[in-house]
Amino acid sequence: MCEIRDKVFLITGAAGGIGAGIARAVLEKGAKHVAILDINGKDGKALEAELNRKHGANKAKFHKCDVTTKELDEAFDSTAKEFRYIDVMINNAGIMHDSPKIYVKALEVNVTALIRGSLKAFHLMRKDNGGKGGTIINISSILALMQTPLIPIYSAAKSAVLQFSNCLGAELNYNRTGVRVIALCFGTTETNLITAISAIEPTMEDMIPPALKEMPKQGVDDAVKGVLEAFDKSCSGGTWLITSRRPAEDITEIVKESHAALSKNVMH
Repeated sequence: MCEIRDKVFLITGAAGGIGAGIARAVLEKGAKHVAILDINGKDGKALEAELNRKHGANKAKFHKCDVTTKELDEAFDSTAKEFRYIDVMINNAGIMHDSPKIYVKALEVNVTALIRGSLKAFHLMRKDNGGKGGTIINISSILALMQTPLIPIYSAAKSAVLQFSNCLGAELNYNRTGVRVIALCFGTTETNLITAISAIEPTMEDMIPPALKEMPKQGVDDAVKGVLEAFDKSCSGGTWLITSRRPAEDITEIVKESHAALSKNVMH
């Protein structure tokens, strides 16, 4: 389950940033193939060429893909058909926009497309439906673990990702299907995501840059290292905190205890 060598990976939002870092890292560790999905055609094709030069023909393939459209299904189905399987799906595509003009699209990218992609992988991989198991990694955020008044829509989206991943990956489902689902909560990472944040209204937007300056940051390499550790060690339904240039931390039990406290009086 946790072996990278000879596995087929499909990564959304993979033309740059953390997604590209993961693609490079898993091929270094012997992955059979990486499908790179992104709307950025220029960087996606460049990454495909770079990886194939380094690791051999058809080790990587770029699929121009808006994950909110049927292009996600086409890229997934094409990869599964060519390699007869997808072992690991990483839902990494995301945008940090709360602007009234963009937030609906942002929710489609951050939540709806992630769920669609997860369910496609889940049904392909499940052992009780002819699959051989596999891993789905969904990118949440530290904002699913805290509350901020500055970007409430993005925070809500990442909270949804955390809940969806924890529930889909719960032991009850994993024992039946053999599909491991992991949620990763990244801290502020130095990628294009944090350079193009929009808020609900101008006052909030003006408050974001000073707030970001106060946040501890990490580089892409730190984030990728954390992804690899979580892939190697996580249980299904697990939650990992990857932030502040410190080692990745398994916070699964902390999240479970928090939900237990919140739900203490619900069933009475």
